[in-house]
Amino acid sequence: MTEPTHQPVAPQPAPLSATDDKLWASLAHFGGILWILPSLIIFLVLKDRGERTRVESKEALNWQITFLIVWILWQIVSGIVGGLFTLVGAGGVTILFGLVSFLLYAANLVFSILGGVRVQQGGSYRYPFAFRFIR
Repeated sequence: MTEPTHQPVAPQPAPLSATDDKLWASLAHFGGILWILPSLIIFLVLKDRGERTRVESKEALNWQITFLIVWILWQIVSGIVGGLFTLVGAGGVTILFGLVSFLLYAANLVFSILGGVRVQQGGSYRYPFAFRFIR
């Protein structure tokens, strides 16, 4: 008869302290300034170590995914429409498309900062509009 093999089990990481939980939760929002990567990393690495970090990083990540989809779609549309206007000699429209791109990114900055500040103050932040890809 064969003996059962025992796989080594990795020890569970220690839960975050309340202070660290709040810090990482707020950094998940503040990280939106750098787009999706900080929120994704915080969610994947720390979601099981702190309740607040799990909730807030998931919210921030859902917003960043939503924002990234909107940003990519806007770049495609503005590239096509801006290119058509340039072909017909109305290149000034491309400046308008560039302005809208800037305003989209500015909205991401504002919402990310608002989320981080709200969590730092002890609250929770829900973005005004975001698809809930991660539940």
